[in-house]
Amino acid sequence: MSAPGTLFIVATPIGNLGDLTARARETLAGVDLIAAEDTRHTGQLLAQLRIRTPLLALHEHNEAARAEELVERLRQGARIALVADAGTPLISDPGFRLVATAAAAGVAVVPVPGACAAVAALSVAGLPTDRFVFEGFLPARAAARRARLAALAAEPRTLVFYEAPHRIGATLADLAAAFGDARQAVLARELTKLHETVYRGSLGELVARAAAEPNLARGEAALVVAGAAQAAPPAAVDAARLDRLLAGLLAGLPLSQAVDLAAELSGERRNRVYERALALKRAPAG
Repeated sequence: MSAPGTLFIVATPIGNLGDLTARARETLAGVDLIAAEDTRHTGQLLAQLRIRTPLLALHEHNEAARAEELVERLRQGARIALVADAGTPLISDPGFRLVATAAAAGVAVVPVPGACAAVAALSVAGLPTDRFVFEGFLPARAAARRARLAALAAEPRTLVFYEAPHRIGATLADLAAAFGDARQAVLARELTKLHETVYRGSLGELVARAAAEPNLARGEAALVVAGAAQAAPPAAVDAARLDRLLAGLLAGLPLSQAVDLAAELSGERRNRVYERALALKRAPAG
């Protein structure tokens, strides 16, 4: 039996052909097969590159059935590349089942990194990027979308969403309703393409701009939204004041009741109050 082959996860341009890496081009030309989300779309890319590698469709509707077939070919020594229509595969695109099945079968899975719309949008947003949450596409139905945004309203990390052109206006309005008009956001549309545009402002401003500018809702978009402001931690209660409060309560109440009441009156965490109460009870009299 031949040695297992390799599954390459190959990022392709999100618009500008110049963003295809030399390594990605060599990989696509050198593998035995390319599994593509849309063979017509990828076929056009390969034609521009003068690459004649055979294509096989792998999309959300057939991935579960096709993963085993492709992994069997990998086991036999085939070299296969997985590509999405644009950008990095598996980022809101098919491929998870194939990668998981290949990895479980002991097949080498190798990334060939490159363009990713979410990372490109983050890089130009001017919002915190040290910690962020990628949410991909929100639900298409309004009720489900609003419920998801309500669950994310208190998320302190920067949020990244993808959205289809025909839902941009509705999604911005729902974001403003859930997060507040003042929350800062960036809408990056048609990244790396001829009509690349980056809109910045509060969610309220972007809602108004979407209503006034038809171009804002043209082309695929990535939305980067500032996280919720975090409330300042409560100031620590003065230790001497807490001890005086506890001493008075412990003189007339059982330990548990005294701790509960002291925590309520002081606003201090119960576990800290309990620790202080124990220390006071252990302390020698006088």
